[in-house]
Amino acid sequence: MKHTDFGQMPCPIARSLGKVGEWWSILILRDAFYGLTRFDEFEKSLKIAPNMLTRRLAGLVAGGLMEKRQYSARPPRYEYLLTKEGRAFKPVLLAFIAWGNEHLAPEGASLLVVNRETGEPATQILIDANSGRAICDEDYMFAPGPAANEVMRMRLTQAAKQL
Repeated sequence: MKHTDFGQMPCPIARSLGKVGEWWSILILRDAFYGLTRFDEFEKSLKIAPNMLTRRLAGLVAGGLMEKRQYSARPPRYEYLLTKEGRAFKPVLLAFIAWGNEHLAPEGASLLVVNRETGEPATQILIDANSGRAICDEDYMFAPGPAANEVMRMRLTQAAKQL
């Protein structure tokens, strides 16, 4: 089955999905944030077939989100570490946690983000670093960036008219 290459699309969401949009890749990144680094750890945690895990790890390494580093020469063994780009994926995982807890967990949250000092659960919001204000639909909207093509500009213009 041939997959569409999202890497050249002008949309940052499409490009991001092209890099990490496959669910196994996102779960591997989640486990890496939990501290897992070795193939057997990922395999055990995810209950994923070794050939699938090999492909997904190779994709994350090729995509610059993880680094493959040898930790044993005999036998050769490798660990997989988050790169700077991989660590920058954390806000996406935080958004998944908040959305999943709010919309998909009628039994209650199974994972929380808490303050390290107090243990108090965080209430996540997205903040505009320039103004310090929460980003909400009433005050913020999508707008074309400098590299937006004509299709994206037209799509966003139409969307703004409907608001």
